[in-house]
Amino acid sequence: MTGNEIREKYLKFFEERGHQILPSASLIPHNDPSILWTAAGMVPFKPYFTGKATPENLRVTTCQKCLRTPDIEEVGKTARHHTFFEMLGNFSFGDYFKEKAIPWAWEFVTSVLALPKEKLWVTIYMDDDEAFDIWHKEVGVPKDRIVRMGKDTNYWEIGVGPCGPCSEIYIDLGEERGCGSKDCAVGCDCDRYLEIWNLVFIQFYRDEEGNYSPLENKGIDTGMGLERVASVMQKVKTNFDTDLLREIMDYAGSLLKVKYGEDDEKDLALKVITDHTRAITFAIGDGALPSNEGRGYVIRRLLRRAVRFGRVLSMQDTFLHKVSAAVIKQMASAYPDLEAKQEHILQVIRTEEERFLETLAQGTEIIAKLTAEAKAAGNTVIAGADAFKLYDTYGFPLELTKEIAEENGLSVDEEGFTKALEKQRQRARSARQETEYLSERGVMYKALREELGVTRFTGYSLLEGKANIMAILKDGLQELSAEAGEEIELILDVTPFYAESGGQVSDHGHIVGEDFKVEIYAVSKPLDDFIVHHGKVIAGKVRRHQTVDVEVEGSRRQDVARNHSATHLVHKVLQEVLGDHVNQAGSLVEPDRLRFDFTHFAAPSPEELKRIEELVNNMILANLPVEAFETTLSKAKSMGAAALFGEKYGSNVRVVKMGDFSLELCGGTHVNSTAEIGLFKLVSESSIGAGTRRIEAVTGRGVLQYLEAKEEQISQIAKAVKATPSEVVKRVKGLQQSVKDLESELESLRSQLSRQEVASILGQAREIKGIKVLAAVVSAKDMDGLRSMADLLRDKLVSGIVVLGADNAGKVSLVAAATKDIVKQGVHAGKVIKEVAQVVGGGGGGRPDMAQAGGKDASKLQEAMDKAYAVIEGQLQ
Repeated sequence: MTGNEIREKYLKFFEERGHQILPSASLIPHNDPSILWTAAGMVPFKPYFTGKATPENLRVTTCQKCLRTPDIEEVGKTARHHTFFEMLGNFSFGDYFKEKAIPWAWEFVTSVLALPKEKLWVTIYMDDDEAFDIWHKEVGVPKDRIVRMGKDTNYWEIGVGPCGPCSEIYIDLGEERGCGSKDCAVGCDCDRYLEIWNLVFIQFYRDEEGNYSPLENKGIDTGMGLERVASVMQKVKTNFDTDLLREIMDYAGSLLKVKYGEDDEKDLALKVITDHTRAITFAIGDGALPSNEGRGYVIRRLLRRAVRFGRVLSMQDTFLHKVSAAVIKQMASAYPDLEAKQEHILQVIRTEEERFLETLAQGTEIIAKLTAEAKAAGNTVIAGADAFKLYDTYGFPLELTKEIAEENGLSVDEEGFTKALEKQRQRARSARQETEYLSERGVMYKALREELGVTRFTGYSLLEGKANIMAILKDGLQELSAEAGEEIELILDVTPFYAESGGQVSDHGHIVGEDFKVEIYAVSKPLDDFIVHHGKVIAGKVRRHQTVDVEVEGSRRQDVARNHSATHLVHKVLQEVLGDHVNQAGSLVEPDRLRFDFTHFAAPSPEELKRIEELVNNMILANLPVEAFETTLSKAKSMGAAALFGEKYGSNVRVVKMGDFSLELCGGTHVNSTAEIGLFKLVSESSIGAGTRRIEAVTGRGVLQYLEAKEEQISQIAKAVKATPSEVVKRVKGLQQSVKDLESELESLRSQLSRQEVASILGQAREIKGIKVLAAVVSAKDMDGLRSMADLLRDKLVSGIVVLGADNAGKVSLVAAATKDIVKQGVHAGKVIKEVAQVVGGGGGGRPDMAQAGGKDASKLQEAMDKAYAVIEGQLQ
């Protein structure tokens, strides 16, 4: 049974039992900053388990792509560790419970997969008698094949929130797969007993004191690893030997000129490369990009680790983008989006790989400096902390550090390296935020929504209206009233206030009663259909259950709407000008500006930026009608509506249409026609990471303010250069030419002075063993000038060596230049300059005929020149 067949049979099995099949969510969790990655099948459904959102179907089944990195060092060493994997799951949100989940699981593994019952084992939480009775009495699993296990393995909980016991299905793969111990049993770390399915029974709520109370609506959350099941069905020893990974691995082997199965070390490299490339391919496809923090750092680390294993197999060039193409070919039937994004994915990987190869070159320079410093200090060992920094910051393999150190007669403190690595792992483990169902404040809001009901939003068509105050909160606690000066949160039954979401800031305004006024400065939506107004009482006393007038600040709302509608135009125009690969990677819509992040690999040219601005303004001047309507997600997609990376939409969505030009899913507020935007002015364009660019712009009144500021700048420049605004450019060009002429004249004078100085110091040359040697402190504005003077003096000597030093604002520059005949007699300029630089607290080196260095202590320049004569004399001996 192929991986694709297992996936299809699983989803079909649960669809026939009333489950809605949903597509895999993005690896980037939607609207959930508590976690970096979708690491389990339940992550996209956290809002349903917590009650934050209401599911359309109480029964759901998915094949969810997942990414986890805590066990990255184990990938390739074991039969089943991965960073990227697929998790099959079925979920119940308050519908069925153990009485259905357990029999269905048994039916699937024994009837659909036809796994032999006599090889299957079951684990339950130690005191879960309910699960035991279902497994034994209803399903028929023998008592001696049901193993009770402790809380560390068979109870799911993460701090405060819903939790519950687990039950797992294991398969016995045979004694030959075991560790040989007579104590080997279910739960052993060896490969004999393989866990293939975990059923989590969400039936309790844990509070801050650690007390457990039964949940009214119990839930089911199950997970079956597709790669693991495929290894069992295909009777292979590791997940890497399944059809899901083997073809990719064989292709990687053909690129790297190695054959899988012939050498354990090479097999490990192929497994790591295959696994990590799958992970970065899917992650980049879902909108992640390499960077130095967060999930971007994870992508960068995985890619660099794969490249390092490629170098173990002697691959010096870029190759991962080719392996990624093989991943896409293998997985596109199940994940067609990969094929649509292939160009983007491969370009990101190739660009990052090229940058890493440059970084490796930097690492080589750094280790050369470390070895030089160790030798100068009389040490024979490179510190473990330094070796780890090379590994962690520059991706420099420990093996390569050791190799270079050994070439220089040094060793590496491997114990120190291991300690530094373990410290980093501990930091990563402690910093890793686990999946949380609901925070303490979230629990409070959920209880309030259940008590008060949902908030009806009227803000798409209205900016004011009547409402009732349903609750007043101060510091998270409900109050009956609040007085002037107090910061509060208000819950209304109906509101025109837009809550911050989708990159659009919230509305501002006022809530007014007969004898009070509240200034609203922020609005949030912690739960679906539940809006919280954050404000300050500026007059009177607010009381619960009062009827109030709600007023949104209209001019601010209109400025925000102009900018939000402009982002839709920008998105479409960028695709037209730069290519279809451009996708939105984030946005910020405020009253005074807009920011739009997008995927692209190079800075747009000035001509392209001009074209982008021109096309957006053309669409504004075209006075396109802007309409918003609700429809089904499938119908919106069939219409060609653009959706964002990482967003998870319900079956009903809101679509914003601008003429026949733009069509996007969006819940924000917009103008009625593009003409209301006024004008669009692109203010800046920049890079914010590998493959990601940012545009900042203004519209409407923001453009007027921008132009006024520019006019004021021109006026000040005109005043400074003593010209009218219309003559500023001509006047500045004239001044530039004058500066250029003066600089040329200055350079000519410097050249004359330099030649005069050369003539004056030639007389300082000494003869050592028949060779002319000149070492002198001179004046030079920079290293280029110093090198030019050294070349000139060397030519004047005809045969000999020149060593020069210069003080540039306290920073020492050193150069040594030797004629070719002197080099043949044993003089090495690079070695000379290296020893001379040590006198002034610096370092450097170079070729036998030309070398340069730097230093910190200019007071010892003459001492360094004196040292040069001694060093050269030593070389000639």
